[in-house]
Amino acid sequence: MTRVLAGPYATQILGDLGAEVIKIEHPTRGDDTRAWGPPYAPYTAESKKTGPGEAAYYLSVNRNKKSLGLSFQHPSGVQILHELAKTCDVLVENYLPGGLKKYQLDFETLHKLNPSLIYASITGYGQTGPWSNRPGYDVMVEAEFGLMHITGARDGPPVKVGVAITDLTTGLYTSNSVMAGLLQRAKTGKGQHLDVALSDCQTASLTNIASSCLVTGKRDGGRWGTAHPSIVPYRGFKTKDGDILIGGGNDKLFGILCSRLSKPGWPSDARFSSNATRVANRGELESLIEAETSQKTTKQWLEIFEGSGMPYAPINDVQDTLNHEQSQARDMVTEVNHPSCGPMKLVNTPVKYSYSTPGIRSAPPTLGQHSDEVLKDILGMSTGEVKALRNEGVVA
Repeated sequence: MTRVLAGPYATQILGDLGAEVIKIEHPTRGDDTRAWGPPYAPYTAESKKTGPGEAAYYLSVNRNKKSLGLSFQHPSGVQILHELAKTCDVLVENYLPGGLKKYQLDFETLHKLNPSLIYASITGYGQTGPWSNRPGYDVMVEAEFGLMHITGARDGPPVKVGVAITDLTTGLYTSNSVMAGLLQRAKTGKGQHLDVALSDCQTASLTNIASSCLVTGKRDGGRWGTAHPSIVPYRGFKTKDGDILIGGGNDKLFGILCSRLSKPGWPSDARFSSNATRVANRGELESLIEAETSQKTTKQWLEIFEGSGMPYAPINDVQDTLNHEQSQARDMVTEVNHPSCGPMKLVNTPVKYSYSTPGIRSAPPTLGQHSDEVLKDILGMSTGEVKALRNEGVVA
């Protein structure tokens, strides 16, 4: 019972690991992200479907799921969800605190129906606290809970991360917490309510920056772009046709860099002879380095740095990432057959197992694709009962 990103990402992870995931969607519009395009994967002529196709955003976080189009504003829809809750192991939802109580779909109600149910609630600010009733959005939480303040160019404005990273972090925490809840249930037989907040997950992800503030009592050091606050050189530099990230994290690595830049005198220069002096003369050294890197293409510098033992990397765009030889070797892009769009490529599940074989078993579903299967095979409804529900607009 989740929409958009954090919840669908969490349940997709569980689906990749083998869970049977039933996605409850509004019977006419479905998940919000179905309309978040372009781009869309177009429908095939054989599908006989009209419209632009399936939104790429939706496709990114909804594989390995069954779609049940269902309205729980109708009593029959609530009853169906009650029956599912009796037989399911986990429910994940992302409504405002208390929002499902009026439908008798809150934790307390469902816990009575199934005391072993793991019930995970994803919200912006949690079930408690003065802001618990505020809706939460990734970019707002990034702004309010420190991430945007430390992201961006040193002299530039705060910026958001290129993906909705707080939603994704929350999804990861949720999937992990669900599995921990299942392990606990295996010992005790008891289900529980998992209260997962974007604000909490974002605060937790501040890690070393938050720790520094707690230890010193001082404010953070602000934005550093691609640079490191206490290591120089350690940032991205312009090349003739792009950018390259270079890390001279200690005197030895700095010496290697200077050798490859054909500047053997820099390590003995008093301004650059130690990391402390390099930090003190950051601006001057970084300008000198970029004057050199801008003379050659990124590919040329990659060839020059190859085998040096020094950290370096091209700053690639997403298409280059997907086509990267390492991504290809690790099967990070795979192809599935979508029922309405035909063959399509998706990003694969990232973790490789020596024995288990998690992966993509089914393409992201169309709206209501599995309604009949869920209602008949899991709940034992007859064809006539399902038809009546569809006629009433309860089921898609």
